[in-house]
Amino acid sequence: MSARILIVDDEEIVIRSCLRILGNADYEVEAVQDGFAALKKIEEDDYDVVILDIMMPGIDGMEVLQRVKETHPDIDVIMVTGHSQIETAVRSMKLGAFDYLPKPFDPDELELVVARALERRQLLQENLNLKSEVSSKYRFENIIGSSPQMQNVFRLIAKCAPTNSTVLLQGESGTGKELIARAIHYNSLRKDKPFVPVDCNSLSETLLESEMFGHVKGAFTGAVAHKKGLFEVADNGTLFLDEIGNISLSIQAKLLRVIQEREFKAVGGTRTQGANFRLITATNKDLKAMVADGSFREDLFYRINIFPIQIPPLRERRDDIPALAFHFLNQFAADLDKKMTEISAEAMNLLMNYDWPGNVRELENTIQRAVILATDSTIRQAHLVSIIDMTPRLDIDVPRTGDELKRVKKVAREKSVENIEKLFVIEALKRNAWNVTKSAEETGMQRANFQALMKKYNIRIRGPGANHRASEAS
Repeated sequence: MSARILIVDDEEIVIRSCLRILGNADYEVEAVQDGFAALKKIEEDDYDVVILDIMMPGIDGMEVLQRVKETHPDIDVIMVTGHSQIETAVRSMKLGAFDYLPKPFDPDELELVVARALERRQLLQENLNLKSEVSSKYRFENIIGSSPQMQNVFRLIAKCAPTNSTVLLQGESGTGKELIARAIHYNSLRKDKPFVPVDCNSLSETLLESEMFGHVKGAFTGAVAHKKGLFEVADNGTLFLDEIGNISLSIQAKLLRVIQEREFKAVGGTRTQGANFRLITATNKDLKAMVADGSFREDLFYRINIFPIQIPPLRERRDDIPALAFHFLNQFAADLDKKMTEISAEAMNLLMNYDWPGNVRELENTIQRAVILATDSTIRQAHLVSIIDMTPRLDIDVPRTGDELKRVKKVAREKSVENIEKLFVIEALKRNAWNVTKSAEETGMQRANFQALMKKYNIRIRGPGANHRASEAS
């Protein structure tokens, strides 16, 4: 849809000139000759840009500008002024005008300033759309989990999100602590301000201090310019400190002071800066035990433990596994442009009975790998190669001695290799319409060797149209 522009000027010659110049640029252009008519038009229709003369009878351009910005702040207003009104035009910028054009102006000047206004408007709209998309992604109903444990987590999020309370998220790695932190932020009054995540586990003590507090030029070797710290970047927004249990005692002391005083100094700096941010922290460690052994400050613990939320591991909410698995299936099938919609009963049984030490993140990676391996619309048990031999089987006795453990581990390793070999043969045959010669050529194997693997795993091509079907002996 082309941009809509309203020209407001009491001089007919100016209106005709603007209509001629902008009419050639594929804009929808209208014009009125006084401020009251302009305000009426703006209330009745949607405009992207208003070109507004300052000096007009009845109601001047400055008053029209103020009224437009009060009721339609998204409309960009370009003021048109005579040389004697430059000071007034500059004042109009402070009231929200996008720019001004001194009379007389040439066609290029007008086209350029209108193009700049429309470009800015488009960027602002894209930014709003992106923020809306991000906010939508982190709505509570978009976080998957219908189990009682996750419903309790959602209730706690709903209670704390509208407040400024400091939140401590506790749970094993891979349970989705950052996802919960973002949900709290994007459902809070700070949702239009920055969400700043910090992985405390990935930075050394020196780097973490510089990242959090910022530094001034010359503060240390390599500090060649002033750098904003994350406290400053998160101003009016949310600071998320992930794996806070890994920060050193010296950084803990400095963090405690910022939380208490709501101010900080950059590394090497002397100026004190205010710190207005909401703090959310997360950890997979037992902070109470760390307080007891002296590796985590007790006073800092009580500062960050104002609103604790415990996120359950996936093995304690197995009812959520099917919904999560299908969510990841749909996501990765779309990413890879594959038409996949199903998970076989055997595969789902395997997913449900695995303990998921890596939690939701491990499930996500497992489904992604399975989607890559699958050749039709269904994820099958054979595609779950990363967990297939790690799932406990009820028919296997747990070893009681070291020698038995060695024997079981040897069998498990051999079984794992066998499963991969078997899957390798079957998938090669599927890709080549069950043609053994083509399958061997594609995999770079001698036909005899490929047939030997087929024989090893009782994979046979059989029946009428045998080149189209295979069977596996049990």
